[in-house]
Amino acid sequence: MRILLVADEEAPYLWDYYQPGRLDGIDCILSCGDLKQEYLEFLVTMSNKPLYYIHGNHDKGYVHFPPEGCECVEDRLQEIGGLRVLGLGGCIRYNPGPFQYTDQEMAARVRRVRRKIKKAGGVDIVITHAPPRGLGDAPDNAHRGFAAFLPLMDEFHPRYLIHGHVHQSYGHGHPRTLQYGNTTVMNAVGWHILEIDPSERPPRKSWLWRLARIGR
Repeated sequence: MRILLVADEEAPYLWDYYQPGRLDGIDCILSCGDLKQEYLEFLVTMSNKPLYYIHGNHDKGYVHFPPEGCECVEDRLQEIGGLRVLGLGGCIRYNPGPFQYTDQEMAARVRRVRRKIKKAGGVDIVITHAPPRGLGDAPDNAHRGFAAFLPLMDEFHPRYLIHGHVHQSYGHGHPRTLQYGNTTVMNAVGWHILEIDPSERPPRKSWLWRLARIGR
């Protein structure tokens, strides 16, 4: 399965200088936030494939004018082509703006979807706007990650946690992908193609790995 990942920066290659065929071969699109509604609408129209999105902290326009033809997966576990995809948008609260949460508020959101994940037998991909704490985040208040995502990965071992929010141009020197146990943490700022086999399921980490994590 080929998934187009987009976040934060509208890619001229896929919009201003788009040429027919550039979206051929993708099966769906996942947006991790902070993108213009018109951009998402363009992508879903040109690809003729489903687009699923969560909110970034600059997406207040989505409240009254959500991107047409696209589906919001905030706080939902969505089955997409055999993959179980969970959406948890927003960033750490740093001002009174929309789609911002304290770590305690995000932890409460995670608890509310926990039963759905267990009922589904797990989750394959988590899409977020902000990264997990200490995994591709930044030291300033606006770009700190959520500690609440760490126990989610510890318990359910999603194959991927895909986020935006921290631009590569900010100069923090983070690689696009980091590994946390069985989970690959990926920064989707700009655009990226993810190829994934829905039939594969990674092995769970042993209880010894959990003890080592607790002992840090």
